Amino acid sequence: MATFLRVTIALQTLAVFLAPVTAGLLLTTPNGHVLHSASAYTVFVVAMVHVVAAVLAWRPGGGSARPIVHAAVFLALTSAQVALGIAHVKTVHVPLGVLLFGISLLRLAQVRNPTSAARTSGLA
Repeated sequence: MATFLRVTIALQTLAVFLAPVTAGLLLTTPNGHVLHSASAYTVFVVAMVHVVAAVLAWRPGGGSARPIVHAAVFLALTSAQVALGIAHVKTVHVPLGVLLFGISLLRLAQVRNPTSAARTSGLA
């Protein structure tokens, strides 16, 4: 199950990376809002799958629940990001998007190296 968690975090990072690309389309094309909305909901769905993957990785081995906390916090921040985007609060929406990408990239770096990830987040 740890492999499923790693793949989910990689997909999450990719989805968060592509969201600003679609934001650029939002600013430059007539129907860019449709693509940006789709990318936002993709990030949200992948964040939900990340929570499920973290629970599945934790449950069989009985290790640390820290990956679940990380996934749940990321999902909460993603929910706030979607709400801020819908409300057009760009002054918080943009910096939060940068923070989400940084958090996801950090988690991806942690889980790519299984030995350090086992020590820092309970994956093994």
